[in-house]
Order: sequence, then structure tokens, then C-alpha cells
Amino acid sequence: MQRIHPATFLFAARALRDMGDGFVAVLLPVYLLALGFAPLQVGVIATASLLGSALLTIGFGLLGARYDHRQLLLAAASLMVATGAAFAVVHDYALLLVIAFAGTINPSAGSVSVFVPLEHAALTREVTDAARTKMFARYSLVGALAGAVGALASATPDLLAPVGLDQLTGIKAMFVLYALLGLFGGLLYARIPRRRPTSDAGTASALGPSRNIVFKLAALFSLDAFAGGFVVQSLLALWLFEKFDLSLSEAGFFFFWSGVLSAFSFPVAAWLSRHIGLINTMVFTHIPSSLALMLAALAPTLPLALALLLIRAALSQMDVPTRSSYVMAVVTEVERAAAASFTSVPRSLAAAASPALAGALFAASFRAWPLLICGALKIAYDLLLLMQFRHLKPPEER
Repeated sequence: MQRIHPATFLFAARALRDMGDGFVAVLLPVYLLALGFAPLQVGVIATASLLGSALLTIGFGLLGARYDHRQLLLAAASLMVATGAAFAVVHDYALLLVIAFAGTINPSAGSVSVFVPLEHAALTREVTDAARTKMFARYSLVGALAGAVGALASATPDLLAPVGLDQLTGIKAMFVLYALLGLFGGLLYARIPRRRPTSDAGTASALGPSRNIVFKLAALFSLDAFAGGFVVQSLLALWLFEKFDLSLSEAGFFFFWSGVLSAFSFPVAAWLSRHIGLINTMVFTHIPSSLALMLAALAPTLPLALALLLIRAALSQMDVPTRSSYVMAVVTEVERAAAASFTSVPRSLAAAASPALAGALFAASFRAWPLLICGALKIAYDLLLLMQFRHLKPPEER
């Protein structure tokens, strides 16, 4: 085991975690609707989950400047186990709201997670500046492929029907599987080496010389996050269920291919960034994806809507590895965990209000509006990012 590169354990743990997030994001609205809750209540659960995730992420990121990343990752994996077990047995809405807030349930099936800042900081220690973006592309590729497999696995409750297991029981079994994935992920985190403390670890500030850069990026990312909150995967699934009467199996199949397209866009993003730069890659792939989403909102038929959403999937996540690499490049080593936290938190904190608003729009039968609002705000974010940061180059681009 000692001969295996530490990044391998982090990649494997990310794969297990994203597999769980992949099927939970699709099953969460189905589960809540099966328990008798309304679309607005589904949106509120998603909001509580994102808000709680934001607070946990910022807390773990601040602790990452002073404490061993491995211990913090093990604590997060333990929380994932408890969350899955609790969702499998609790039916009361108020309790589910508390569990969603305090746990690791991720309705977005993306990079919003308490694990993210710690994994980013741990991975960046293992590579050179020149290899950093490629490493984040591989890291994102592994997660996206695992998430796609997880989305496909969301059809499992329907497949169990012929053996006499009803859908609700099948979904509960999937939450138990989610807990088991957290357990196995914890075993992988236990294999990464302890971080050697630096001489100033005891007095290090979470953010120092890069504070202004991080806060400015966090403000911009908050706009992107707020926009994305209108179309987190659970709510996009709800939109497809309500507008086109999509079945659970069909939704799982669609989100599988959506995840595959996103996954293979990551190596393309790494290649493209070497030619046009990290910021340009983030912006000029994001804008077309937002236009595709807005067109999908107005599509009159299911095939056209799915085609546009798949185009969006092939482009919308290309900013994920490039964004992670950029943040790690423009801050000092001791600031990396906190910087990843402060720039990841808006992807859940600012997004926390959006799902509830989207749920209210769905409940009022304004089903297209969440997608249109998301696309318009994301385009505004891209233009602001380009104007503010096109001149701040990472080391490998200078």
C-alpha cells in the first residue's frame, strides 16, 4: 500500500462519494414525493442541504490550515455514513430537514461538498504547477464517471419491483448503500499519509496575502452558485418528471449519459487551458452551455429538450478542473485548504436560496423560469469573471 501514490486513494474515495451523490440526487425528489411532500418542500430540503454543506465546508476549510487533512476527511466520511443511515429510516419532514442541513446529502451531484477543500489541498501538494490542471482534470473525470454510474444506478428501485420490493423500500436500500460508500471511502482516506506540519502551522492564518483575491473570486463564484441552485440535479429531475412525465429508469439513463459527457469534457478542458489559458477556458465554454440550458427550457418536445441538455452537459462542467486549478495556483500553499473552502462555499451557500425559489416556481406552474434564470445569471457571471481576472495569470501561463 505504501507504494501507491496518495492521489490514487483520493481519486478512489472521490469515485465512491460521487457514485453515492449521483443516485441520491435523482432519488431524493422521488423519495420525498413518495413520502407525500410537495415540490416546494422538496426545494426547501435541497436548500437546507446546500446551506448546511456550506457551513460545514467553510468550517473544515478553516481547520485545514491547522489540522491534518486525513483526520478531517475521516470525520467527513463518518458524517456521510450517519447521513445515509438516517435518511433510510426517518420519515418525518422536520427531522429530514435537520438531517439534510447537518449531513452530507448533495442534491447537486457535483463538486459542492465538505470533502472538496481538503481533497484539493491534499492533491495540490502532490504535483508540480505544470501538471496541476491535468491532475484536477483526472480528479474531476473520475468523479464525473462515478457520478454517471450512480445516476444509472438510481433505476435500481424500479428494477427490484419484479422481486416484490416496492419502490419506497428500494430507495431506502439505496440510502443504506450511500452510507456504505461513505464507510469504504473512510477506509481509503485512512491510507493517505499524514501531512507533515510546517514550522508556522501553529500560528498560520487561514488566509493571508491572497485574502483579497480569494474574497473577490468567492463573490463571483457566489453569483454562479446562486444561478446553479435553480437547476441542481434533483430539481432538473423534478422538471423532467413533471413536464415530460419521465420515468425513474429513463431519468437515470439520461443522467448517466449527461454525466459521461461531463466527465470526458474534463480532459478536453485541461488541453484547451494549455492553449488559451484557464480563465478563457472557464468563460468560453460556460456561455454556450448556458444558452443551451435556456433553449431547453423552451423546447416543445422531450427529445429536443434532452438533446439541448446533453449539449449543456458536454460544456457546463469544463470550468470545474480549471477553476480548481486556478484557485490553487493564485494562493500560497498554507492558504490552499482555506482558499478552496472559501471559493467552494458559495457553490452551496449562495445556492441555498435558489432551490426553494425554484420549487416555488414549479409549484406555481412556471416550470421554464428556473432554467431561464439560471442561464441568464451564469452568462452575467462569466462576463464579470473575464473582466476581473483575465490579467491575473497562474505561474504556468506567465
